[in-house]
Amino acid sequence: MALQLPDFPWDSLVPFAERARQHDDGIVDLSVGSPVDPTPEVVRRALAEATDAHAYPATAGSPPLREALVDWFARRRGVPDLTPANVIPTIGSKELVALLPTLLGLGEGDVVVHPRVAYPTYAIGAAIAGATAVAVDDPDDWPEGTKLVWLNSPGNPDGHVDPIEFLARAVDRAREIGAVIANDECYAELNWAGDEPAPSILDPRVTRGSRRLTLAVYSLSKQSNLAGYRAAFVGGCSELVGQLLEVRKHAGLIPPAPVQHAMIAALGDDEHVDAQRELYRARRDVLRPALEAAGFRIDRSEAGLYLWASRDEDCWATISALADIGILAAPGAFYGADGERHVRLALTATDERIAAAAERLSGIANR
Repeated sequence: MALQLPDFPWDSLVPFAERARQHDDGIVDLSVGSPVDPTPEVVRRALAEATDAHAYPATAGSPPLREALVDWFARRRGVPDLTPANVIPTIGSKELVALLPTLLGLGEGDVVVHPRVAYPTYAIGAAIAGATAVAVDDPDDWPEGTKLVWLNSPGNPDGHVDPIEFLARAVDRAREIGAVIANDECYAELNWAGDEPAPSILDPRVTRGSRRLTLAVYSLSKQSNLAGYRAAFVGGCSELVGQLLEVRKHAGLIPPAPVQHAMIAALGDDEHVDAQRELYRARRDVLRPALEAAGFRIDRSEAGLYLWASRDEDCWATISALADIGILAAPGAFYGADGERHVRLALTATDERIAAAAERLSGIANR
């Protein structure tokens, strides 16, 4: 029996992409947040050094990788007291997002809560497990009996950042109703509101001495241009991490050994992360004022790889107008009913393409 899943939303963008490609100077594709800059040399070198990978790698991650994860959480996320028992690598973060309800044993009748404007894979993960996805932002409104809560801060698509106070309140509420709570934090290093990364759900000010039922999910795709490596990890409650590890061992969900070795290099080098952040900041500083000058309102967008923009019209009308000037964006409807009057524009394009988009936007005001 086939799973009852919705159509893959990106397929509906095909005709708009075809129209945008007709522009004399080609398409500016700002629809998908896929990195365009080179993978750092320090990471590529580490991968090459580890290509003699004749033995099966450890599902839990090699001891050096788990130590690197512990060190990284302490140095970059303000979480100083983890041990290797609190962390494991994953095959990219989307795999974990889609499978977490299943890995936790959820099924029919169980509720998975996610934000009202949200990455669609949170709901898809619930559907794969046979659970029910419910979109609710306010922790006070999370249903009794909820089994899993997804937060996403910094958020995709809207770039919001949840402050420490909200994260603490959310964790308290999740524990009150007996739910696992997981924060998808993969954009944390791309925080435009300050020089520090966005706060983690594992921050001691949030957990207040207990990580029970609490997980942080992270990906190196964004900060290190490793989308093609499928390099991510999860950390938090050691009991939960251990449960996930046992299921993953049975299922053979193992990051390849060379990728694990490359992850160690990426986690240990902050310089390339700082440099990549500044590339995105510069692109944002070009694209945002161009959108605003063209009559768009930018909402939230305090962090992450996207600008959450609106012309106060149906998102598909905006997508069509952008395609007419050779720009492809993502319709906010992909991310829930609350996004239907927004579009998401990614910063993951070259400097030249971002500049081209800014120039073209001057012609959209009267469309």
